[in-house]
Amino acid sequence: MSISYMKPPEPELTFDVGDVVEVYCDHEKGGERIRGWLRGIVVQIDAKMVAVQFRSNVFLTDGWMVPDHILWYPINSHHIRHPQRKSNKSDLPRAY
Repeated sequence: MSISYMKPPEPELTFDVGDVVEVYCDHEKGGERIRGWLRGIVVQIDAKMVAVQFRSNVFLTDGWMVPDHILWYPINSHHIRHPQRKSNKSDLPRAY
């Protein structure tokens, strides 16, 4: 008897350790806390999550600063993307 299994969904984006990505998060820019896109580097990946590390301070949604500067996101999250090209580089928060 043959049993068929549903194939897991393919993620729209693929990430590798060492990739530079942009993450939508709470972070510091110019001494102020803002919410926006921040560049970081992928430091760990598992089947469902991506860990991104930043050089600047990042915060959890409830306000706590993350001491190791690492945030975890689901692989299919809309809050993580490959870097976007912009005509004005000063618009991008610079972490790297």
